[in-house]
Amino acid sequence: MKTKLLKDQSRILFLTSILIIFCFNGFAQNTLISDMDQLKWEKVMPGIWKASFGEMGLNPMDYTNPPNIKAIEELGDTPFPFDEEATYSLLTANRASIRLPLGETEKIYGLGLEFEGMNRRSNVYSLKVDHYGGTKGYTHAPVPFYISSKGYGVLINSSQRVKIHVGVGNRKDSNLPERIDRTTGKNWAARPLSDAIEASVQAGGMEIYVFTGQTNLEVVQRYNLFFGGGILPPKWGLGFWHRVHTTSSDQDVLKEIQDFESNNFPLDVIGLEPGWQSFAYPCSFDWDPTRFPNPGNFVNMLDKKGIKVNLWENPYVSPSSTMYEDIRPFTGSHTVWLGEVPDYTIPEAREVLLNHHEKNHLNLGVSGYKIDEVDGYDVWLWPDHATFPSGTDAVEMRQVYGMMMQDMFDDYFKKQNTRTYSLIRSAYIGASNHNFVLYSDYYDHKGYVTAMASASLTGLLWTPEIRSANSGEEWVRRFQTVAFSPLMMLNAWSSGKKPWSFPEVTDIVRNTIELRLKLLPYLYTAFYDYNQKGIPPFRAMILENGYRTQETQKSGVINDVTNPYAEEKRLEVTDQYMMGPSILVAPVFTGQKERNVVLPQGDWFDFYTGEYVGDGEIITIQTKLEEIPLFVKDGAIIPMLTSISKSETDNSLEVRHYGKKENSFLLYDDDGVSYNYEKGEFSMTELKAEKTENGKLSGSSNAINNKKSNYSEITWRWMTKQ
Repeated sequence: MKTKLLKDQSRILFLTSILIIFCFNGFAQNTLISDMDQLKWEKVMPGIWKASFGEMGLNPMDYTNPPNIKAIEELGDTPFPFDEEATYSLLTANRASIRLPLGETEKIYGLGLEFEGMNRRSNVYSLKVDHYGGTKGYTHAPVPFYISSKGYGVLINSSQRVKIHVGVGNRKDSNLPERIDRTTGKNWAARPLSDAIEASVQAGGMEIYVFTGQTNLEVVQRYNLFFGGGILPPKWGLGFWHRVHTTSSDQDVLKEIQDFESNNFPLDVIGLEPGWQSFAYPCSFDWDPTRFPNPGNFVNMLDKKGIKVNLWENPYVSPSSTMYEDIRPFTGSHTVWLGEVPDYTIPEAREVLLNHHEKNHLNLGVSGYKIDEVDGYDVWLWPDHATFPSGTDAVEMRQVYGMMMQDMFDDYFKKQNTRTYSLIRSAYIGASNHNFVLYSDYYDHKGYVTAMASASLTGLLWTPEIRSANSGEEWVRRFQTVAFSPLMMLNAWSSGKKPWSFPEVTDIVRNTIELRLKLLPYLYTAFYDYNQKGIPPFRAMILENGYRTQETQKSGVINDVTNPYAEEKRLEVTDQYMMGPSILVAPVFTGQKERNVVLPQGDWFDFYTGEYVGDGEIITIQTKLEEIPLFVKDGAIIPMLTSISKSETDNSLEVRHYGKKENSFLLYDDDGVSYNYEKGEFSMTELKAEKTENGKLSGSSNAINNKKSNYSEITWRWMTKQ
């Protein structure tokens, strides 16, 4: 008996000691919210707060631009959006996590480039730079910034992959919803409503920024301005781009340019795909001497025609490259397509790349690059356990690699006082002030439109490029969407298609491109507002004042194969967006004979006819093959070129006015190619529509600075009957 008692006491002492050890080492701690640390917030600018804990590795903000403090201050101030004491952090042996409050009816938007839906509530996102593969958060630009319908945004600054639970995952001591028995009760939910957003990284710390505003748009403005504002592309960048077949030679390209001229199609940029190089996948970055024996002469010939040259490349260096020996000491442990992976956290590596590009491309007049393959898949890129000479973690390197490339080339062009407009397949935090547009191998038309809207919420630009089509109708519909996007491009690297490849719709395609080009004064001014005020030139409808979010839930039906938990499906409007201050774009998809358009509050008018269409309602329109549906606000002033000639002397304007409201529009202009506008070398012209004594509208223009505008004669056109 005595022996048994001693054994029992020994067991108790052993278990107690184990419990003490577990608690001391953190394994049994932090099971309650009250065990977590409260975040300490510091106000860094009007409407912007910061909290941090632990230690970060690579800081993504090293590859962003400094804030536009003046513009942020001009937005005014707004209060902190939630109870500071309800914000928590937790550090464990291998994770850093946060918990932020979430209201019962809050909608959450953002988290980077996504092709499905807008509201991120009740989902889990693993934010990993990758090819889009349908996994939530696996995308070219998984930006850890979200916006709440309550008027604030949150940025989780970390170069590790952020995993974020958006209102799912209920802590046991949180505000739990009613428990319902699935078998006998009604309204059982597979994803019980949570009162928090929780996010974590596999790292020793993170920074968190909160952005506030009077509206959703103001929140996005603040975020963009925190990274310097948006870009102002060169005027040629907003023209028509054509990427030739990958095996094209200089003579093939010159023949295509002749075809553009004979078919009376405008052309501003020629994109050369992998075959311009002597070796691709991995890249030599050297011209192929058989296809392009005299690249300097080739680029010069195109420049005289007013056509820029853009070069495709990926970052991985072939042993055949003339810069291979110089870059090799600064490369990682693993290859991609058997090419070396440079570590661009090292200044010497950046210097090698830029020197080579300057000597072989940029000094010849090359205008920019299409930087491919900086996103995924895992079977192509370096593994998470790869090592780099700087000691940078391989996961962090992948998350920010695209931003490194953007930052490096932007710095170069800025020093040359020459603007670029380029393409990239990876972006991250603070991309708004980098002169790159995202693209993808993804090709779903509806997803393209959703992506254009979602991109605007996190400082990204996206092009829904056209490559091919199964019919003339699809060809037109895709061209119409790409013409009303940040970058208008036919990417024929594989298909070899031309704008006239479907002869039955060639005139419609030409008219669509010409309409986009005529809208240059309006669109260029919208990009200036992006640069100075952080307002996205193409933006989601949730950023438009007076827009009522149209979102419903489709009841879930149990299916033991596809939906065993009878989960509901969220139905959202993601097929329309705003371009500039006044134009609502509603693309049409193949086969649509009619479509619904959700109009924000206020009077709206048809772009083509000036006729009234509605106020704050859902309208149904009959589609026309020759038109992409466009609607404009009451009082909208739309300056347009009367001709798309490249002649500097032919820049007369037609200024359209819609509706009955008085209004004004500040028309921006500059040289279109340099950064001299930052020194004050630009013009602003006030276009004003005012009512006269007889109640009719009259238009005027007034230069409000001393710089002369490039636009000459101005003619007003009153689109709506007065």
